[in-house]
Amino acid sequence: MNNTNLYTSGNTLNPNVLVIGCFHGDEPQGKFLINEYLKTEQNTKMLFIPCLNSNNSRTNANGVDLNRNFPAKNWELTEKNEYFGGEKPASEEETRFVIDIVEKYNPKIILTLHAPYKVVNYDGGGEFGRELAEKISEIIGYPVEANIGYPTPGSFGTWAGIERNIPVITLELDEEVDVELLKEPVFKIFRMLEEY
Repeated sequence: MNNTNLYTSGNTLNPNVLVIGCFHGDEPQGKFLINEYLKTEQNTKMLFIPCLNSNNSRTNANGVDLNRNFPAKNWELTEKNEYFGGEKPASEEETRFVIDIVEKYNPKIILTLHAPYKVVNYDGGGEFGRELAEKISEIIGYPVEANIGYPTPGSFGTWAGIERNIPVITLELDEEVDVELLKEPVFKIFRMLEEY
């Protein structure tokens, strides 16, 4: 599991927010934005995983889509393509790492950074999860979508959001704009989350 680390620069005894970049290695915007934020914010109370998948493709080094590898009730064995969820739930080291972090720190909010759909998707957290997604939408100007539009068996949002009722916000960033232009709105989102 190359380059999968947990970062913070402040008090993490009771962090309320976990931010994850690069579930998919071919969506590098999250890693860049998290690393840039950590250069400027020296007292963040949030936990960050800048790059979960450093394989530079949708799947990890074992050909598994990490966002289909969680032990959610809807996990299923699928064909081996770019959405392959592994031979069994939580088969991947990266998946187990995230499960351990969630179980250890019990975050109240989780934000994952993806691309390219330009939407704010949310799972779990009831009314609070929806309201949080709407606040993020107001900052970045993307619509809120409760459903991404296709099945996601074994997804992180299902496991952590729906089944554990932690508000999981999936921010799908625009991959067609210079990532530098995403710094202002995404940093504003991070700072808003710092208040929780």
